[in-house]
Amino acid sequence: MARASVPSGRITRGTTGVNRLRRIDRWIAVQPVLRRAEDPTVVDLGYGASATTTLELRDRLARVRPDVRVVGIEIDPERVRIASAAARDGVEFHLGGFETPLPGGRKPAIIRALNVLRQYDEGEVAAAWATMGGRLQPGGLLVEGTCNELGRVASWVGLDPDGPQTFTISLRLDALEQPSIVAERLPKSLIHRNVDGEPVHELLVALDRLWATHAPLGVYGPTQRWIAVAESLRALGWPVRDSRARWRLGELTLDWTAVAPLT
Repeated sequence: MARASVPSGRITRGTTGVNRLRRIDRWIAVQPVLRRAEDPTVVDLGYGASATTTLELRDRLARVRPDVRVVGIEIDPERVRIASAAARDGVEFHLGGFETPLPGGRKPAIIRALNVLRQYDEGEVAAAWATMGGRLQPGGLLVEGTCNELGRVASWVGLDPDGPQTFTISLRLDALEQPSIVAERLPKSLIHRNVDGEPVHELLVALDRLWATHAPLGVYGPTQRWIAVAESLRALGWPVRDSRARWRLGELTLDWTAVAPLT
């Protein structure tokens, strides 16, 4: 297969770990695109210093779609060499970047790019989104975002070939002090927008206020408190998606238009 001589992108720090991306994988597993895709190929772009999260992704998605194939792509040849030793049925690894085509001309149903663009400049995000989105199958899904080292604080953007559609945050609710802790793990497209006047800042302010308002529900556990936050946020007019089944996991998904940068 012909490949670009210099893959698009740059080598990231490569930090990874067992279960770090479990929250994102859990969200991907319930997306309709995975069930309806004729070719259930999923790309794990920039998987890092080991194959751990790529292998976990395949195992989690296989519970929903047993014939799923996961392709790990990394720009660092040494990481590809190490990961390839862990390749098995349903998982393969290749050298490449944002633009790298898949073997046989396949187009992925889903691309997961976590903790990759965080290390880029904000001005580079739109082009990276366009490149990755252009590789998707019609109706495909790009999941781009970031999380902390243990995967307990995460946020991501869900994009289709036309651009961003959703924004999700996912938090471990036990011992959560304020939902705005996610500010330090916002996607690159939003992390510098957490300032007065920007929609994402207004969202985090509203979440903190509602979390405090519903503190009395904490006697029933943090899950009930978070569900009340989601319901109240929706009642205030925010375009909150999903239902209690997702909220009880510490998730909250909104339309991208609710947080899109003003300029």
